[in-house]
Amino acid sequence: MTSFASRYGPWAVVAGASEGLGAAFAQSLARRGLNVALIARRAEKLAEVRAALAKVSQVQVRELVLDLSAADAAAQAAGALADVEVGLCVYNAAVSPHGAFLSQSLEENLRAVDVNVRGPLSFAHHFGKPMAARGRGALLFLSSLTAFQGSPLLATYGATKSFNLAFAEALWDELRGQGVDALAVCAGATRTPNFLKAAATAPGILEPEQVAEEALGRLGAPLMIPGVFNRLASFFMRRLLPRRTTIAIMGAQARKLNAPR
Repeated sequence: MTSFASRYGPWAVVAGASEGLGAAFAQSLARRGLNVALIARRAEKLAEVRAALAKVSQVQVRELVLDLSAADAAAQAAGALADVEVGLCVYNAAVSPHGAFLSQSLEENLRAVDVNVRGPLSFAHHFGKPMAARGRGALLFLSSLTAFQGSPLLATYGATKSFNLAFAEALWDELRGQGVDALAVCAGATRTPNFLKAAATAPGILEPEQVAEEALGRLGAPLMIPGVFNRLASFFMRRLLPRRTTIAIMGAQARKLNAPR
C-alpha cells in the first residue's frame, strides 16, 4: 500500500500555521511522515508550533515568516522552498472582518480579499504547476459553512470562502487527471483561538485536530464538511430551506456572536 508521504510528499506547506487549524494540520502531516514548512507572520508562534511538532515526529521543519496579504507572498514562499519537493499545500490563512459591512474599514475588507482570495489562488499557481508536472500532489483550501450562502455581519469573509469552494471544485476536475488532488474543507465552528474570542461554544463545535484528520482522510474528493452535525445542518439548510431563510439563520447566529458578552 502506498504511504501518505509517498503519495503526496515529501514536503508540505501550511500557510497560516501559527495556531488553531494551521497548527493542527501541521501536526497531522508530520505524523504522516511529511516534512513541513510553516508560514505565518508571527515568528514566535511558528517557533511554538515547531517545538510541538518535535514532540510528535522527527520530520524536518522550516519556518517562513511572511505577511500573506503581500502580493508576492506565494512567490517568496516558492522561492524559499525551491530546493525541496512540495507535494501538499494547505492554505488555512484568513482575515475575517466582523460586523456590519459599512461600519468596517474598506482597507480591512480589501486585506481579507488579499489573504483569502489572492493568497490561495497564488499558492495554488506556484505550487500546483510543479505538482502537475510530477504527476502527484494535493492542494487543500480551508473554506467554511459561510461559503454556501450570504452571511450577514461576515459578508466579505463569507464571499471569499465561496471563492475558495468554487476554486477548489474547479481545480479538482482540472487536475485529477494529472495526479493532483484539490479539496475544499468547509469547516463549521472549530475551537480555535480566534473562534473562542468571539464565542465560548456553538452547536457542533469541533476540535482543530478532528478537522485536520477528517480533511486529510478525504483527499481525492472535491469537498468535505467536517463533523456529522455540520454535515446534517448544511444539508438541511442548503437543500430543504428557502435561501432567504438560510441567510436569516446565518444572520441571527452572527448577531449572537457579535453581541456584548
